[in-house]
Amino acid sequence: MTAWEEQVRIRMAYGRQGISITVPDDARVIAPRAAQPLPDPRAAFHAALEGPIRTPPLREIIRSDHRVCIVIPDGTRACPSHLLIPWLLEALHHVPDEHITILNGTGTHRPNTPQELEAMLGREVLERVQVVNHSATDRAALKRVGRLRSGVDVWLNRRWVEADRRIVIGFIEPHFFAGFSGGAKGICPGVAGLETILHLHGAPLIAHPAATWAEMDRNPIQQGIQEAVAMAPPHFMINVTLTPEQEITGIYAGHYIHAHREGCREVANTATQPVPHPFDIVITSNSGYPLDQNLYQTVKGMSAAARIVRQGGAILVTSECSDGIPEHGPYARLLRMRETPAELLEMIMSPGFQMQDQWQVQIQAQIQRKADVYLYSSLPDAQVRSLGLTPVADPSAALSDLISRYGGRVAVLPEGPLTIPYLHPNGEDEK
Repeated sequence: MTAWEEQVRIRMAYGRQGISITVPDDARVIAPRAAQPLPDPRAAFHAALEGPIRTPPLREIIRSDHRVCIVIPDGTRACPSHLLIPWLLEALHHVPDEHITILNGTGTHRPNTPQELEAMLGREVLERVQVVNHSATDRAALKRVGRLRSGVDVWLNRRWVEADRRIVIGFIEPHFFAGFSGGAKGICPGVAGLETILHLHGAPLIAHPAATWAEMDRNPIQQGIQEAVAMAPPHFMINVTLTPEQEITGIYAGHYIHAHREGCREVANTATQPVPHPFDIVITSNSGYPLDQNLYQTVKGMSAAARIVRQGGAILVTSECSDGIPEHGPYARLLRMRETPAELLEMIMSPGFQMQDQWQVQIQAQIQRKADVYLYSSLPDAQVRSLGLTPVADPSAALSDLISRYGGRVAVLPEGPLTIPYLHPNGEDEK
């Protein structure tokens, strides 16, 4: 194993507590630029509702007799719904509680348990208004709202479509194939039917070069999402931006496209970081809990690292995976259907192939054709190997071995996909 003359300890986001790893002192550490938390986020929230972007104030949009549906992100997202929903209910004090439904935007993920919903929203909210998990496969809970130009039907949750007023809540962070999270994405895939989601996450769209981090205008997936959502759009959007510690730094309320774009511009200013060259090894997290609850979500951290790793290099991921792979979706089954990343890509790109979670497997396979991926997690080693990844027991010791095999040019993404590095000749080296 290679000994380093100088070493430093770097704190990596991992689960709820984080971990420290030892890296060479000349490793390039790439983290988001600091953004200051709002001194009084509740006051800023209500001010944003009174002075929204490109819409009238919320109080002018919603009457007391309206049936209101509010969509929130599910438990895999760090959205502070436990703050935003009580503040929103304050603003909707004139609407009877029985007229309000909170719809948990699970997309194709599993439903959140009652305990998870309580952690996300608080007991008082659960006892006050109706909270429902979306199901992408329950056709009775869906309603067809139109057809995309591509000929695919758009199915959205019936509660959302039939509400008198629709509000979507979310937060904005870079997204590995939709450009940024938040905005229209809260509705599609958040509360869309599986048929619609499969099309908008199809292999040709995922393979498009503009379906990537921080790209909106040319992104075919983002364009398809917006086409679908325009058939039953939000009447009002509330998105926030966050620090890595999940404190609110900005509130973007109003029109679901215009307010979202303003928030995306701010996130791009803090998240995107230029680097001058590819690295032999890139160490990344998956931003800690809740994003690193499972291996499926961990592909995002791999994807951020893959942007700056050299061809034939190595990616070392630290992701707790407290919720497992998970086994309840087809992601793991898909990974085991072929032996190599190249074979997986050939299968997914073959005419007529369509399967839930194929988009995650497709991106993971693309990454693994570029670099070897090593994983530090709570998953059993045999399970990790069965999915085509290499488990490590100690990330610091593993890094020493990787340096001897791949080279000593190392980059570290402590906050994982909260930072989006990109290759640029003016991205000067820093320690």
